[in-house]
Amino acid sequence: MVITLDQPYTGHVSPGSNPQVRLIPGGRIIKMSVAAGDNNVYLIECTATGQALLIDAANEPERVTALVKQEAPELRLVVTTHQHIDHWWALKDVVAATGTLTAAHPLDADALPVTPDRLLVGGDTITIGTLTFEVIHLRGHTPGSLALALTEPDGGRTHLFTGDSLFPGGIGKTAEPENFATLIADVETKIFDRYPDSTVVYPGHGDDTTLGVDRPHLAEWRERGW
Repeated sequence: MVITLDQPYTGHVSPGSNPQVRLIPGGRIIKMSVAAGDNNVYLIECTATGQALLIDAANEPERVTALVKQEAPELRLVVTTHQHIDHWWALKDVVAATGTLTAAHPLDADALPVTPDRLLVGGDTITIGTLTFEVIHLRGHTPGSLALALTEPDGGRTHLFTGDSLFPGGIGKTAEPENFATLIADVETKIFDRYPDSTVVYPGHGDDTTLGVDRPHLAEWRERGW
């Protein structure tokens, strides 16, 4: 299977479409949509070393594996953002095909089909070649949901991979009012209060956004309760 990467990067991919690639200082971000749920899979490569990180082996294991082997055979880690099955359906097969280590938050780890090699908590960092990702724990969508923040060198733009905790136009789905209150608080204090408007948000489904686009609507999100 040959995977064709599209440029320029728009952040809009859909099931069956070609993945898109965004070049950043020292790396590149490949975004691919899989299955009917329009789940996003992100492959981030350090161009200096060839080492790479995969975020959410969500579905279509043969296609995800083909992408990895073609574009980033030096895959070092697969991070699962949270325990919902649509974000790890392909995890076991991708790990079997690549021999890659896996990681997740301890509160969501037991639901996964493979035992994580590394347990991640808020404040941890992941080093992939010259790229460093900060782990952010966002409670509410699930107990152990994670986001990863990759900031370009010398104070450059931050790239934030949020799973199902933050989307264009709102936070992720929550089952109870108290879970909503927890998630909106975490998103405000751990993301909007820390990162500038230029920060790009790469969600678990659908198109990208920026914090600057969504920041003016935080009060609306709190008011509507979802």
